[in-house]
Parts: sequence; C-alpha cells; structure tokens
Amino acid sequence: MDIYKYAQSIGTVCSGLLISLPIISHTVMAQEITPNVNPCPKIFYEEPHNNRVLVPQGCPPNTLTSRFMEQGLMPATPPNERSLGVGGESPSVLNPNPSIFNESPSRRSVQPGSTLPEQPAVQTPPPDSRLQPPAAEQRQEPSARIALVNDKANIVLINDTGANVTYQVIGDTEPRRLAGKSRTNLRGLSTPITVTFQREDRGLLMVTPKTTQETGTLEVTLKETTDVNQDKSAMRIQANGSVFLN
Repeated sequence: MDIYKYAQSIGTVCSGLLISLPIISHTVMAQEITPNVNPCPKIFYEEPHNNRVLVPQGCPPNTLTSRFMEQGLMPATPPNERSLGVGGESPSVLNPNPSIFNESPSRRSVQPGSTLPEQPAVQTPPPDSRLQPPAAEQRQEPSARIALVNDKANIVLINDTGANVTYQVIGDTEPRRLAGKSRTNLRGLSTPITVTFQREDRGLLMVTPKTTQETGTLEVTLKETTDVNQDKSAMRIQANGSVFLN
C-alpha cells in the first residue's frame, strides 16, 4: 500500500511538470522585442517629400533642408549630429589604419635601411576662410517687417484655399493641419522663426505676410495659385523683424 501511494505521488508531480512546461515555453515565446523606431525614414528623401518636408534634426538633409541651410533660413546640422544614414542605418566607419598596411606585399615594398618617399604636404585652409553662403537678407528684400515685442512675434495664419494645409513652426510645434477657409493664432514665438506650409492636395501656395495694428503680430494669408514663381513653402522671421519667403 505504501509503495502504491509513493508511486501515485511521483505520477502527480511529473504530471504537474509536464503541464507547466508548455506554459513556460509560451511565456518565453510571447516576449517580443520592441523594434527600433526609424528616425530618418526614406520617405523624407523621395518625391514629393524631398522638396516639401524638412527632415528631423540629426538626419542627413534632403533637398528642402539643404536649400534652407544654404539660404540661412535654418542652422546647419553639426557634424556630430549626422550619425544616421538615410533610412536610419548607421554609416560604416572607415579604419584609418587598416591591417593591410602591415602585411605583404605592402611590407615587402619597403626594404630595411630604405626611406619612404616624401609625400607633398596638403594645404588645409583655416576654418574661418571657408566660403559661407550669404544670408537671406543679402540676396532679397524682405517681404514684410514686423515690430517685435521682447524678441517675440505672434502669427495669424489664414488658410484662404479650399484645401487643408499642413504647417509647422520648426523647433516649436509638430506638423499641424489647418482646414480650408479657416485661421489659427500662433502666439509668443521666439525669433528667429521658421514656418513651413504644404497643401495636402499638392497644389501651389501663394503666401502673403502683412503687419497688423497690433504690435508684434503678423498676418499671413495662404491662397491658391497656378504660378510656379509665386509658390512658397516656408517663411522666416529674423531677429530684427524682417520677414522672408522661400
């Protein structure tokens, strides 16, 4: 009788282990690895986004971002922030001293007692002698001038088109949607200010800024146009109150 009870106890323990093993296995398999978020999607470098959308900070510049940098509408990305390639891939790092320099036939090319031929010195210009693109105010007259209040400005954005317009205050807001035939107020923006615009139907935009009776407030009207020369996608308010369109 004791042997029978002992065997029955052993069977119960083994059955419990067999039941718990699939549960443990499913628990381990259920764990998922959170995928890395791609900070530099390739869509930023494809048309029409390549010429209409600014890339996030730290990504290689697309055509629109490069144009803003060349025109002085936004600061150039420091070299240490360009650590991501297009699509979020990390760029490969070149080895400045590859092992092939210490292996044959490279080593056999230098005989004991011989001297290496002198290489011509490379002239590196000093950093301050590099050519810098002229600022926007040096290439065109401002479209408007606004009297700032404590280096801040208010913007009344009016969408006079029949389409939705996506706008963004670089460094202050995420992309927002402004419905057709509507307006919005952006208050207390610190200069310099860069605002981008894009019609969701990919149509052209004519941007008209003008001052108002309220000091420090700029009224910006967005209208439809078929003239490519009038199409604008960004506005810049400098620290001196000058307003430029691009």
